[in-house]
Amino acid sequence: MIDLGLVANGVAIGLAVAAPIGPVNLIVIRRTLRYGWLNGFLSGGGAAAGDAIFAAIAAFGLTAAVDFVFRFETVLQFVGGFFLIGLGLRTWFAHPHFGDEEPINVSGAMAGVFAATFVLTITNPATMLGFIAIFGGIAGLASAGEDYGHAATVVLAVMAGSILWWASVSGFVSLFRQRMNDRMLVIVNRVSGALIFGFGILILTRVAARFLF
Repeated sequence: MIDLGLVANGVAIGLAVAAPIGPVNLIVIRRTLRYGWLNGFLSGGGAAAGDAIFAAIAAFGLTAAVDFVFRFETVLQFVGGFFLIGLGLRTWFAHPHFGDEEPINVSGAMAGVFAATFVLTITNPATMLGFIAIFGGIAGLASAGEDYGHAATVVLAVMAGSILWWASVSGFVSLFRQRMNDRMLVIVNRVSGALIFGFGILILTRVAARFLF
């Protein structure tokens, strides 16, 4: 029998880790405004997949994976930081138009966005550490690794919570899509690009500070 309390906790965790405004939220918002709800929702799929992997590591107690993240934390943050800087610059200099249709190769384009949000999620060690802290601090979740069925339920619930967040964000933002024009879309791109670039600089600055101080 499914433990509804466990499912509720897992969904809450998925919502909690996806909700903070960051690069992925900006990507989902921007693509929803340009291409519509479905495109924005699918853009968050990579982040949901990354959240599910971190949830699995925390729930199943995969110490080897945790040790790997700790060992290569700096490298992962460097990769994520430079990735954000490149993505921010690309977003800033893009010239979107509402007259543009979705790319002809929709599956290829979506795979690229999915990969981008997945990389942004998986290269953030803080996300995994946050999962471990949450799982360890909530009664009933800390011992998930002792029961595979128990752990799998949590992982699926976390992923469901993350998916629910992206569906909600893209659905809400799509309500304003009809009011957008090319000028406003360029402004959204510039603001998003600057913020994403800023996130990248912040990550690299924190990493550099470890070696300088």
